[in-house]
Amino acid sequence: MTKTHSLLMLPGDGIGPEVMAQVRRVADWLTTNRGIQFAIDEDLVGGSAIDAHGKPLHDETLDKAKAADAILLGAVGGPKWAGSEYHLRPEAGLLALRKELVMFANLRPALCFEPLVEASSLKPDLVSGLDILIVRELVGGVYFGEPRGIETLPSGERRGINTQVYTTSEIHRIAHVAFDLAGKRRGKVTSSEKHNVMESGLLWKEEVDVVAQQYPNIELEHMLADNCGMQLVRAPKQFDVILTDNLFGDLLSDVAAMLTGSLGMLPSASLGAKDENGKAHAMYEPVHGSAPDIAGENKANPIATILSFAMALRYSLEQEAEARLIEEAVNNVLAAGLRTGDIMQPGMTPVNTDGMGDAILREMETLSAA
Repeated sequence: MTKTHSLLMLPGDGIGPEVMAQVRRVADWLTTNRGIQFAIDEDLVGGSAIDAHGKPLHDETLDKAKAADAILLGAVGGPKWAGSEYHLRPEAGLLALRKELVMFANLRPALCFEPLVEASSLKPDLVSGLDILIVRELVGGVYFGEPRGIETLPSGERRGINTQVYTTSEIHRIAHVAFDLAGKRRGKVTSSEKHNVMESGLLWKEEVDVVAQQYPNIELEHMLADNCGMQLVRAPKQFDVILTDNLFGDLLSDVAAMLTGSLGMLPSASLGAKDENGKAHAMYEPVHGSAPDIAGENKANPIATILSFAMALRYSLEQEAEARLIEEAVNNVLAAGLRTGDIMQPGMTPVNTDGMGDAILREMETLSAA
């Protein structure tokens, strides 16, 4: 019997619905042409959920997320909700999903497609062949540490507080993910923190060393986070897997993203441990934001969201061949010179969101028939 894979699509805000619509088309194509069955549900998160329910993540939506084989997120946020309290901002819905489903491992590939080498702000020889994977701890650190908040001192001065906290088990858990993935790649892990000025960074360094003893065939190096940022723009191909915490991972992954030419090109995965029922939750989303300035104009680049779906096929649904088919189709479409506005280059052919989706589906058809 053919298994039916349950997908929860959360288009979110801004350009999220437009790019998610292209994923829906790819999923429908796979059902029609490859026989892969999907049970797709769609719901609200972020600003759209605030408008409908008064909060960025409804309890029923969370229950659907817990039951799904994979969650696909478009984007959240926008100026409409910028003045809200933190727990009522669109981003709080995203953080709640990560926390409630214990999706502790964020995988952010920085892969430079050869047709886009010239789109990078770095020299072509620095990014040609670039293939980095950043493994970021996602549910600990300064974004979740307590105490936190803004208080008024007796003097009348205001003080903002955020706490950086990590435990041995949290560090070991994410380190194992990085070492396991490095074993399937080029066998090198660069662990990045600030052990020279932060006790949490020193603990991170020491505990990563403990985990490394279980992986004698993996090369481990430690690099201070500020130096890592510099090295990413100096000689990025020295890296294979970068292992880092929540805060530094947020920063370093955006630096790495721009090496490839556009945030609109990069997918990501947030993976969790198995729950009491043996289910490992996972959410897949593009690295880019909601881009409210072009929302509804059919201008957004859908490639990052489509590639996020490819990651879902690979990591959650065990459909490696289909994941590779999508990735090859994207590369071939780019090689043919089709470009959305964010990756436009002289002499290339401009297409809108729907046009890029059309081209990728046509190329999947061609590759499948070969």
